[in-house]
Amino acid sequence: MSKQNKLLILILTVGAFGIINTEMGVIGILPYIADHFHISVSKAGWLVSLFALTVSISGPTMPLLFSGINRKKAMLFVLGIFVLGNIVSIFTSNFAIAIIARVIPAIFHPIYFSAAFTMAANSVSKEDAPKAVSKVFIGVSAGMVLGVPIASFLASTVSFQISMAFFAIVNALVFIATLVFFPSMTVKERLSYGAQLSVLKNPITWLSIVAVLLLNSAVFGVYSYFAEYLKTVTNISGKLISFMLVLFGVANIIGNIMAGKLLTKNAIKTVVAFPFALGVVYIILFFTGQFTVPMAIMTLVWGIFAGIGTNINQYWITSAAPEAPDFANGLFLSSVNLGTTIGTAVGGLFISEMGTQYVILVGLLSLILSVVFILLRNYMNSPTKQLAR
Repeated sequence: MSKQNKLLILILTVGAFGIINTEMGVIGILPYIADHFHISVSKAGWLVSLFALTVSISGPTMPLLFSGINRKKAMLFVLGIFVLGNIVSIFTSNFAIAIIARVIPAIFHPIYFSAAFTMAANSVSKEDAPKAVSKVFIGVSAGMVLGVPIASFLASTVSFQISMAFFAIVNALVFIATLVFFPSMTVKERLSYGAQLSVLKNPITWLSIVAVLLLNSAVFGVYSYFAEYLKTVTNISGKLISFMLVLFGVANIIGNIMAGKLLTKNAIKTVVAFPFALGVVYIILFFTGQFTVPMAIMTLVWGIFAGIGTNINQYWITSAAPEAPDFANGLFLSSVNLGTTIGTAVGGLFISEMGTQYVILVGLLSLILSVVFILLRNYMNSPTKQLAR
């Protein structure tokens, strides 16, 4: 990979960090937001849930609409919207305006990621594309891992507005780096909307979407309640819970690095083996969840698998529709967000009906169902054809 391409991928990675940081970092400052706007923490949570819902809706549509626009201009536009949204959030005292300042950037969120994944993949040979994409995912993981504690620390030591300023500064720096270092990226062969939408006629695309939805449900249906699980099942202190969450996040980054190598080496075997391997992790978690040391070890292993899983999800959908990469990346973003929403909802039902320990069953059930759709796709599309794509 040339120095120029390495620099571009680094900027894309930091850009992914900045945008995910804006999305997830708010989780760490909800109590401070609630105090600032004189509302309940659950109402402040709308800033998180409405953002995710907006991304899942705009996932397929916005990359499609922007597919003919110069990629550099599109990315600068999205980064600019994020900077403005963060600035408005710093100065507003009206909660309705704060929500609007979150939802508008969320509408354009898929455009940046769709372009970033496509550009990373195009910067190297087809064989090395998963490695390049996995580097962008490191920014996503870092945003999820570091965004929450950094925002929480800034809000607790200074103010929640300083946290929002941190989000704005990161996005502004990426805007400047993109403006200075990225070449103009006009779309040479623009596919018509019809040509891109036609990938939805292919059963392989739908099998991939359902498989990805289930795989993400398997990870986040359990992870969404991880802190609660550690508190009630493992029965550990708040400080130790924070450590476990950071451990999971660091492991997630390791998983991203490993995923690039695994998918480059043998993509189909990696995808087929993944649900079985994660299933074993969940079974061990179920039976050792009350013991702190085994739980710490399994958290590390689980975090690595979660990082690998994110890369698998992106590969599985984009390899099903290689002729429309931007649209496929949009479908990926929608599928994972929808998977998270469904998994979290079902996980909540399991907890209320059976108890926190049984949230693991959501992960296992999702994995069993995902195997059906993965094998169906492989049956309909032979491995040789898959790898040729």
